Amino acid sequence: MGSSGKSSGNDTSSGNSPTSFFTARTPILGLKLYVVIIATVLISISIFVFIFLFLRSIRKSKRRRICLRQSSGLLPLVCKEIVGVKNLDHSEISKVEDYVKKEKECRPILSKDAKKCIEIESSEGKKASSESNESSTSRSESSSALSASTSSDGMQIGWGRCYSLKELEIATNGFTDDNVIGEGGYGIVYRGILLDGSVVAVKNLLNNKGQAEKEFKVEVEAIGKVRHKNLVGLIGYCAEGAQRLLVYEYVNNGNLEQWLHGDVGPVSPLTWEIRMKIAIGTARGLAYLHEGLEPKVVHRDVKSSNILVDRKWNAKVSDFGLAKLLGPEKSYVTTRVMGTFGYVSPDYASTGMLNEGSDVYSFGVLLMEIITGRSPVDYSRPPAEMNLVDWFKGMVANRRGEELLDPLIEIHPSPRALKRVLLVCLRCIDMDANKRPKMGQIVHMLESEEFPYRAEPRLMPETAHLPPHAAAGGNRVRLPPKEVNHEEEERSRRR
Repeated sequence: MGSSGKSSGNDTSSGNSPTSFFTARTPILGLKLYVVIIATVLISISIFVFIFLFLRSIRKSKRRRICLRQSSGLLPLVCKEIVGVKNLDHSEISKVEDYVKKEKECRPILSKDAKKCIEIESSEGKKASSESNESSTSRSESSSALSASTSSDGMQIGWGRCYSLKELEIATNGFTDDNVIGEGGYGIVYRGILLDGSVVAVKNLLNNKGQAEKEFKVEVEAIGKVRHKNLVGLIGYCAEGAQRLLVYEYVNNGNLEQWLHGDVGPVSPLTWEIRMKIAIGTARGLAYLHEGLEPKVVHRDVKSSNILVDRKWNAKVSDFGLAKLLGPEKSYVTTRVMGTFGYVSPDYASTGMLNEGSDVYSFGVLLMEIITGRSPVDYSRPPAEMNLVDWFKGMVANRRGEELLDPLIEIHPSPRALKRVLLVCLRCIDMDANKRPKMGQIVHMLESEEFPYRAEPRLMPETAHLPPHAAAGGNRVRLPPKEVNHEEEERSRRR
């Protein structure tokens, strides 16, 4: 009996052991308990991973929609600072590369066969239609002029997309040298393609002693709310940490300096009509800055490299990093002399007093450059021809205006048209700033075919119609006496 009691005790202890509990079979397909637990855990983990991936894909799609959708609200001046930049997503980079491959745009060709690749409008009907299209686009641009919002610094800025640094890095393919389209003292300009396929110009400002922050604020304040067909539009900006970037519309035909001084072959594609179209477009843009805005904007760096042109040779003034605002109560502002040598007006260089007359002088030098094809200062020429302004004045004074024309112009303008533009140049570079015309007047001068000549011919003196002996007074020609009506004379006296 003792032995049987011991055996029964061992059986109960073995039945209550943990191993027997997990190895016991369950009603679920007769599987053991530990198999069911492991299967349940694996199924739960897989469901959790699936839900996580699904939510992540939804979040990514929302972000892409936000990137493609234009912002409709007021945006702050500075985005949230990001300490570090994550590595670029290779899938997004591949998408951008696909956009680059699909895009079929030609860059400006500054070679000997450039003339073959350029379509020049010849007929009057085409010119009229292009002018009507330009007027319609200018109306649409003016109607979509953006209202300004006030930042924490109290600076007025227009609506503009606040891009992240990662977006612009993807658009420019990591700011590679292959995408560089311009470089200056204050930054490098890259060509970029956004995720929606639009082509933009991204200016990365160099932070030299805080200069990037100054130029960033000046450009956003000056042209953030400006929309004009002859001014490069500011699309957006980026401000993360110490990085300051500006996003502009992309103008796809280079700048005026490239077309004037680049290797374009024996005959320049810039005909006289095209050069006048560029000059008038530049004058319109500056006139809008001076007379169409409040406060007025003085560009302070008008030069050929800052005049961009599109495929239809429409001029667009760019680079407002040195611009100054001039209130209605001020006729000038005293500032440190800035600008490009050869374009700066002498009165501004000597006194530091800046107003719109400084831009007028710079435009006059630019107009001389357009006519002659010469740089404002060229040390490779003889001493008498190094300075464009002095040489230009001397040639006009010696009645050698036709020799001023760029030798690369195949068809010369009429003497009347040439004299009109030469006189506009001389008026713009008048040493007395008060005698220089306004930019709005310059637009009318360049557009008017009769300026500065009189519309009506001058009347010849009466002696020219008389015979020589009559004019000399030998035998005077007497006119018949006029009959006088006494009754009408009395009536007039009574009245």
